[in-house]
Amino acid sequence: MITAVLFIVFAIITILGMPIALALVGGGMAAIAASGTMPLYTAVQKMFSAVDSFTLAAIPLFMLAGALMSSGGISRRLVKFCNAAVGWMPGGLGVVTIFACMLFGCLCGSPTATVAAIGSMMVPALLEAGYSEGYALSTIGAAGMLGTIIPPSTVMITYSSATGASVGSLFMGGITPGVILGTLMILVTIFYGIKNKIPRTKFSLRDFLSASYHAIGAIFMPVIILGGIYSGIFTPTESAAVACFYGLVVGIFFYREMKFKDLVLTVRQAAASSGMIMFIVACAGVFGLMMTRQQVPAHAAEFIMSICSNKYTFLLLVNVMLLIVGCFMDTTPAILIIAPILMPALSTYGIDLVHFGIVMLLNMCVGMITPPLGINLYVATTLSEKAKVSDLVNRHLAKYMVCCIINLLLITYVPDICMWLPKLMK
Repeated sequence: MITAVLFIVFAIITILGMPIALALVGGGMAAIAASGTMPLYTAVQKMFSAVDSFTLAAIPLFMLAGALMSSGGISRRLVKFCNAAVGWMPGGLGVVTIFACMLFGCLCGSPTATVAAIGSMMVPALLEAGYSEGYALSTIGAAGMLGTIIPPSTVMITYSSATGASVGSLFMGGITPGVILGTLMILVTIFYGIKNKIPRTKFSLRDFLSASYHAIGAIFMPVIILGGIYSGIFTPTESAAVACFYGLVVGIFFYREMKFKDLVLTVRQAAASSGMIMFIVACAGVFGLMMTRQQVPAHAAEFIMSICSNKYTFLLLVNVMLLIVGCFMDTTPAILIIAPILMPALSTYGIDLVHFGIVMLLNMCVGMITPPLGINLYVATTLSEKAKVSDLVNRHLAKYMVCCIINLLLITYVPDICMWLPKLMK
């Protein structure tokens, strides 16, 4: 009865179009009231305790670091470096767009920020070079998802808070899948360039060395973050604080492009974005409390085991479910709701938490470019005055989605692809 109240109220509030955070806390509070065993102020206490976490402090810090990098002129220099490094390949600017998203994902850890920052520079360049608007926008929308997989990723931190998985291991586990997906997408772009006989530029060693010199501040940041974590110098949260300090120093003193006005605006924007995520986490804490008290995860695990004879069938079922969920629910609430439910089944089938986390993230990435939600597509449409989301649902996007599915199946059924680095670092 209480479990029914929990999910029915959650569903009703969601269907009414209210924010997902309010649906989570509303369902949780309705279940608390229906149980009669706890006072309603328990919800407030749980909301506070849900975000009172040293690990979760990395989310606003990484988001601030990414914002500082973007406003400090680093993203522009990063694009110039990518153009000098891979712009000579077939598909030219399309390859540059994807490669730039891969590198920028190492700086900010946010897919929407990656689409906005890189897209604001690359979409006009693509259109000016004669690429179609549908191709340009679908490419940046799809490539932006690489910011979720390639560390540091704020979504990985959210998954860690929900399951207890090691943030450092998740970061290392995301590198290979991110590189594979980026490579597959680049291959699609190269074939597009060859087929459409897009004019190519020549590789210039002088331009490459010059661009590398000017982008050294951005290129060095992932080395500091991941190197610091795995050398034991600092934790993931401390690395996020170091990244903020580094971004501030580079923007103000090294590149000298960030003024005090820019700094205030950047901090305000990062605070708004991270505040939204942390509020969802807080509200999900109330929902999770009632799920645990009603033993929803245990019952779900029993049901799954009754219909899945082995872990391969289980993973197939989970992939199908997550692909559907990703079309209608944002990544953060989906992870906070679904991950705790499936955790008991993972131990039964012997599936590593880190491996499953990467699989879950890859599924959610497909949802970022799949209507009706498709958050990356909506961000991409803001880069053009006339574009609609329907314009981005085209054959180019379909090819990138095929790349995502191929990568997902590889990581799902060959876990060593994503687990060799975490195992190596232990």
